[in-house]
Amino acid sequence: MNKFLPFLTLLISTVSFSQLTDCSELFISEYVEGWSNNKAIEIYNPTDASIDLSAYMVIRYSNGSTSASSGNAVQLTGIIAPGDVHVGVLEKLDENGEGQEAPIWDSLQVKADAFYCPEYNVSNAWYFNGNDAVVLAKGSTNDINNSVVVDIFGKIGEDPGVAWTSEFPYTGAGLEVTKDHSMIRKTSILKGEINPVISFFDPLLEYDSIPAVVERLDENGDPVLGTSGNPILDGNWESLGNHDCDCTLGNVISSSTSSIEIYPNPSNGVFSIRNISDVRSIQISDILGKVVLSQINTKNHTTLTINKPNGVYYVQLELKNGEKVIRKVVIK
Repeated sequence: MNKFLPFLTLLISTVSFSQLTDCSELFISEYVEGWSNNKAIEIYNPTDASIDLSAYMVIRYSNGSTSASSGNAVQLTGIIAPGDVHVGVLEKLDENGEGQEAPIWDSLQVKADAFYCPEYNVSNAWYFNGNDAVVLAKGSTNDINNSVVVDIFGKIGEDPGVAWTSEFPYTGAGLEVTKDHSMIRKTSILKGEINPVISFFDPLLEYDSIPAVVERLDENGDPVLGTSGNPILDGNWESLGNHDCDCTLGNVISSSTSSIEIYPNPSNGVFSIRNISDVRSIQISDILGKVVLSQINTKNHTTLTINKPNGVYYVQLELKNGEKVIRKVVIK
């Protein structure tokens, strides 16, 4: 663990930096800066052990800031299994919200493992735009100065303007690739970036960039128009929820791509699971792993009710062949 050199201490708040080895520590696997409040961070566990996220936090360095306070950070929650991801989404769930309180789109809500930062004045860590540095660190929001950085998105202390771009010096020329885009970590990246004062942040060096929202197209490839005459936009975050990485893992439970469906999702707590004739048992847990429902299955579809607080729940389906399929359901 290396402390900042004295001149760096003057530049950036005094956090610490571990020496990372490949596939040994959590890192940011996807960054979503979508239209309106559609903002998400996916964190990947490349190790062969489950990791408790309560020991980690996300810190936002806004508009070139070189320091951060507890109001710029938020403690994470939940457990990440080996080879799995944690998707954190900005907590804006009021369907009637407008402006700064506009709701997250349903298609992004259903991707969430946890929601963060409902009140900007309490914590603004998840209110990042395409020009903010985002840090994943070990430690407590009450003691940021003694936290240990394990990954950095962007460059602390640099304000690129609207966004970092596709061409050197990545702060003006080229296309804006970190605003209204999803940044997906390349499969060849095996650990986080821990250098806070890299000479420049090339967003496409370690990430692939895709538009965060796309126009809905009809069967002829033409935009589908809404009642206002404007194209209907869809979220482009199908990649959220899993991450391909060259880290080699041991015994990992993976999500299936079968025809199993949960509908409606999000729901009010009553939802159906379809196409489950090959499912032997159903178990539903909250984000902390507490089982809230468990039953044997003998049907092709079933309707379930969760009388629990709003949030994200995991639906684990054990197939007759022993395979385990994990789905997420959002209760709102």
